[in-house]
Amino acid sequence: MDVVFDNLDLFLRGIRTTVSLTLTSYVVAFVIGMVVASFRVSPVPPLRLVGSFYVNTVRNTPLAVLMVLFFFALPDVGILYSAYISAIIVLSAYTGSFIAETIRAGINSVAKGQAEAARALGLTYPQVLRIVILPQALRAVIAPLGSIFIALIKNSALANLISVTELSGTAERLINDTAQPIPLFIAAALAYLVLTIPSGILLGRIERRFAIKR
Repeated sequence: MDVVFDNLDLFLRGIRTTVSLTLTSYVVAFVIGMVVASFRVSPVPPLRLVGSFYVNTVRNTPLAVLMVLFFFALPDVGILYSAYISAIIVLSAYTGSFIAETIRAGINSVAKGQAEAARALGLTYPQVLRIVILPQALRAVIAPLGSIFIALIKNSALANLISVTELSGTAERLINDTAQPIPLFIAAALAYLVLTIPSGILLGRIERRFAIKR
């Protein structure tokens, strides 16, 4: 394992990049998911169509394909971002489609009578969604939203396809330089566990604290 300790600074830099990618992408994806989920349950048919098209198109396209197309194909039509920003955009858009469906499931779990009562009180649809429905829906889906976060930590490894030097990219480059794949892959796997296991424990505590008791 000497090769790992000799390059520990590079590993730590790769971990920081992975954490940065994950946190930034999840925040953006959550906003996307909220908006798209609202479209999916909207009483306005065109909005439902837009939401459905987004979810079905993005969610059913492999993340690796989206990553490569966004970074290498869009510059041909004049759309150009750095590799890091491109990775955040693609990870956010992809993860947002899963968050949207998760939130939509939470919305559907809220009793319809509550929305009807809120409308009877004179609240508009956006107000009903924001004040009555979404707070309950989000509490109902804390666990699956946490699972999506942990999946995003691992999905961030695909940023390596467009030369973002995150954790797996760091391991790959060191393997090319040192020809010692076993210790480096073991170190990368352990690093991912260090990121995912505490995240799972923290999210479990959040679920127990805020989830709806049934």
